[in-house]
Amino acid sequence: MKRFPAYYTFRHIAGHYGLRLFAFLVLIFLMLPILVIMPLSFNAEPFFTFTDGMLALDPDAYSTRWYQEFADDPNWRLAIWNSFAIGIASALIATTLGTLAAVGLSSPWMPYKRLITALLLSPMIVPLIIIAAGMFFFYTRFNLVGTYPGLIIAHAALGVPFVIITVTATLSGFDRSLFIAGLSLGARPVKVFWDVVIPLIRPGVISGGLFAFVTSFDEVVLVLFLAGPEQRTIPRQMFSGLREQINPTILAVATLLVVLSAALLFTLEALRRRSVRMGGSG
Repeated sequence: MKRFPAYYTFRHIAGHYGLRLFAFLVLIFLMLPILVIMPLSFNAEPFFTFTDGMLALDPDAYSTRWYQEFADDPNWRLAIWNSFAIGIASALIATTLGTLAAVGLSSPWMPYKRLITALLLSPMIVPLIIIAAGMFFFYTRFNLVGTYPGLIIAHAALGVPFVIITVTATLSGFDRSLFIAGLSLGARPVKVFWDVVIPLIRPGVISGGLFAFVTSFDEVVLVLFLAGPEQRTIPRQMFSGLREQINPTILAVATLLVVLSAALLFTLEALRRRSVRMGGSG
């Protein structure tokens, strides 16, 4: 049982537990719309509602038919392939460019650091609809609309700011004397970077890459503007399904995406703890 200091009065203790209760209720309020889709995805009926059987916990009211339809539908299989292919490719590009940018921006000799940082982080600030419209008119000049390279480049541009933020946070605890020591021993800067810097900031780089992947995987506005019929991703397919044919298959996909997001969050938390341990040991 939690012990409070002797000077704590009843008001202090009541305020402490009251604040925790309020935070818990806010968390439930935010999570409930996400959690409610999970039982609905197992609904045996072809509509979005809790049936009497589901409320009574009747096993016959539940079915995995919508997961089977998701697996059998060629449109969903294409969307899965596109989402992972585009997400992985854009994450690799964003991680590479974002890591190099973060290393350069962390240098004390970098000129116009604030201006360059603001420009690189602008995709997080500018409304996405403006970015999508601008990219559409720009890409039409190079015939990149409706192509995989165009969509990958666009998603990479959205992922770069997340990589810069995470890698910059990791570099804040990096000891630059290690880099100087490597140079003093005769190693080239590139070799010192790969053999000394990268291993120490690897948790931040991987975290940034995961953020970039999630950003691409969840993006729908750019896809609506830039993708053709062959570049449909899972969010685009869900958006089309809500407009054209509503059935619980969309809820089954949403449940799988929630599970994937939870797995990525646990991975990010594990990387964060590892980064903290590495910083503490250093």
